[in-house]
Amino acid sequence: MSSPNYMFDASEKPSLPLHEVPLVVATEESVRGYGCLVDDPDTFEIEITQWPAQGWRPVDTGTGDEGGFVEGTFRCDWKGDVLYGENEAVNGEYVLGWSTDPQRASAEARTEPRTKVLLWHMNYHPDGGQLFFPLDQKPFVVPLALPGDDLTPDKVVAFWCDGSKGLYIHANIWHEGIFPVTDQQRFLDRQGAVHARVSADIGTEFGVYLSVPLRSTP
Repeated sequence: MSSPNYMFDASEKPSLPLHEVPLVVATEESVRGYGCLVDDPDTFEIEITQWPAQGWRPVDTGTGDEGGFVEGTFRCDWKGDVLYGENEAVNGEYVLGWSTDPQRASAEARTEPRTKVLLWHMNYHPDGGQLFFPLDQKPFVVPLALPGDDLTPDKVVAFWCDGSKGLYIHANIWHEGIFPVTDQQRFLDRQGAVHARVSADIGTEFGVYLSVPLRSTP
């Protein structure tokens, strides 16, 4: 499979049925296994995954996990019905999703209330964890799924965060960008410098889009 194309016109994607993703309030208990909530990014360390052994000889202790991390601002911008993301840490630009059928979605003007994000793609990073810390302290939603390449739509959960804390996810956790409930939002993004990425095209693989609720309150 070739790498996904992240920048495109929404109309290039077909109309598909929707799979409703449950919304859960992010607490220390509810995010356990996926990651944790973060009060202060300055004192929080990113987990870096040790390079895997190629055979029966193990990687030497204290090596293979020295690549460090990168950080930058992750910007989310709604333009009409289309949600765009820009990650300075890895020089990435993305169409994250849309709020209505992509065949009708407009990047010029909002055509209906933004009550959901229709998600076409998810990915995970095997090389390390990732921190999203809100710089604007506004609510946001993050869809996640536990590790394993046998991803299915029913395994995805959307976590609602009130904006007072950051959300850290472990390596191998399926995710997509952060979904702001307002027009724009900025986050400190910190993640493994290797930036290995494993992707799933939800629409192509499962014939649905993930419908992630978008609310200012849970």
